[in-house]
Amino acid sequence: MTGGHLVEAFLEMMSAERGAALNTIAAYRRDLEDYCGFLARAGLGPLDAGREQVTRYLAALAAEGLAASSSARRLSAVRQFHRFLAADGVRGDDPTRIVASPRSRRPLPRVLAVDEIERLLGQAEAEVEAEGLTDARRAMARRLYVLLELLYATGMRVSELVELKRVAVLREAAFLTIRGKGAKERIVPLTDRARDAVRSYLQSLEPGPWLFPAGGEAGHLSRQVFARELKGLAARAGIGAARISPHVLRHAFASHLLAGGADLRVVQTLLGHSDISTTQIYTHVLDERLQALVEAHHPLAEQG
Repeated sequence: MTGGHLVEAFLEMMSAERGAALNTIAAYRRDLEDYCGFLARAGLGPLDAGREQVTRYLAALAAEGLAASSSARRLSAVRQFHRFLAADGVRGDDPTRIVASPRSRRPLPRVLAVDEIERLLGQAEAEVEAEGLTDARRAMARRLYVLLELLYATGMRVSELVELKRVAVLREAAFLTIRGKGAKERIVPLTDRARDAVRSYLQSLEPGPWLFPAGGEAGHLSRQVFARELKGLAARAGIGAARISPHVLRHAFASHLLAGGADLRVVQTLLGHSDISTTQIYTHVLDERLQALVEAHHPLAEQG
């Protein structure tokens, strides 16, 4: 049977036995016709193709600039096609059995540079000391400044930050107890700047359970309000609002620590990641640092 006849037999099975929709059948047809065309250009058909041909097909798709997600969909169609041929005894093996599916590269996190963080914190601090503010406006400015200092000092998730209770502040504000995902607690140290900011802030608060109280039903500041205030502050500091969010500051915390020489496992603990693979989105920072170290210290680095 020709490749075209085999594809038609597969599509008939998908329609009759699995009840595949017309759009699904049409998509399979396009993908498999493309695959069979690739094989035909090499003088082969579906019954001759081995693992090497399937791998070459995926490489050709990547060379054409096809996204990994689209290549993975094509491979899924090819894989099901070959499973069908093997199950029906048309050929004795499945060449796709040990072919890995293309994976999309995880996008690198957006990060602000250290000088931009300093500018942001400087703007927040200056607004606390601005002249002519009402007591309420100064209290809001102080709250925003403390929020930023804590977020950049600890890399907390925004939900962890706004839901902090006052009892979370430990040992003269030198440490915080953070209640994270799955109700897991972790203790993180504070920088001197963050510690001083929290100490001063605590003296201005009325009695209550929350570190960042608000008038809503939850009793504490909402993530949405904090995100909105952060974007406004960034705009006043000359930083594009589209580039900033609470999560960007969490990324900045992790990236700047690693760039400064911190161990990946330590950063994992501070971020509250249960799996090191989640923290490994920051390994591009380690790669850059290692390359710089080699170039700076390897005796042959400067030789052409």
